Amino acid sequence: MKIQIKATNLELTPPMKTYIEEKIGSIEKGLKRYDENNSLIAAVEIGRTSNHHHKGDVYYAEVTLPLPDKVLRAEVTDNEIHLAVNKAKGIINRELRKYKTARIFKFKRRRK
Repeated sequence: MKIQIKATNLELTPPMKTYIEEKIGSIEKGLKRYDENNSLIAAVEIGRTSNHHHKGDVYYAEVTLPLPDKVLRAEVTDNEIHLAVNKAKGIINRELRKYKTARIFKFKRRRK
C-alpha cells in the first residue's frame, strides 16, 4: 500500500510524515487480500481548518482508501493533529471490518 500525504495550511515536517506513515500504514495488515502488486493508494490529507482560529478543533485529518467495490473514507477534526490522525485511523479500521464482513456474507450467499 502506498500512502500519499497532502498538507493544507500546515507545514508537513519529517516527524509528522513518519508518524502518519506509521499510523496509516498499520492498516495494511488487513488489506493484504486486496493489495495486489502494491496497487492500493491511501490518500491522507492533514491541515488546519483556517489560519485565524487558534482554539478548539482547528486540525483535521482525512483518509481516503479506494477498495474494490467501495471507497473507505474518514474525516476527523480535533484540537491536536496527532489525535485527528489516530481517530481517522480508527474510523478506517472500523469501516474496513464492515467491508470485509459484508464481502464474506455476500460471497456466502452466492455460494448457496
